[in-house]
Amino acid sequence: MNTTVRVTMAALLCIGVAACAKKQEVKPQPEAAAPATEAAPTTGKYTPADLDTDACLRQRVVYFDFDKSEIKPEFQQIVACHAKYLQDRPDARMTLEGNADERGSREYNMGLGERRGNAVSSALQAAGGSASQLNVVSYGEERPTCREHNEACWSKNRRVEFVYTAK
Repeated sequence: MNTTVRVTMAALLCIGVAACAKKQEVKPQPEAAAPATEAAPTTGKYTPADLDTDACLRQRVVYFDFDKSEIKPEFQQIVACHAKYLQDRPDARMTLEGNADERGSREYNMGLGERRGNAVSSALQAAGGSASQLNVVSYGEERPTCREHNEACWSKNRRVEFVYTAK
């Protein structure tokens, strides 16, 4: 089974789990709580406020193994949450910023960052997001989050970041 089919199947499974989990979530209200300024819709759709309050949507980074562009299973849920947000908010737009660690040539790392961004884009689209909502940019090794020269640091630089340009 090729990678695209596996990613698609995993993303669809994660969407189903995320949809069920979202519907079953019950948040107790404190007795002396201030009135809410924006009530959550009863349909279970995400709102722009959820980008800052929902635990899954606040996670906006997917990390990759060395020299790989396949999404790790532990990040499928994050992709599924963001895909549902894009599906619920057709006007939302996102830039996927692909990054690599410092090892390899500049050209290779630019290509690897783009492959990683495209892998996340494909997974988001398979899970319900629209291609018109997504933009992929590769920064290669140019924007490291960690500047040390060891595996612990390099693993933080092998990533795709989700940046919402319209909510």
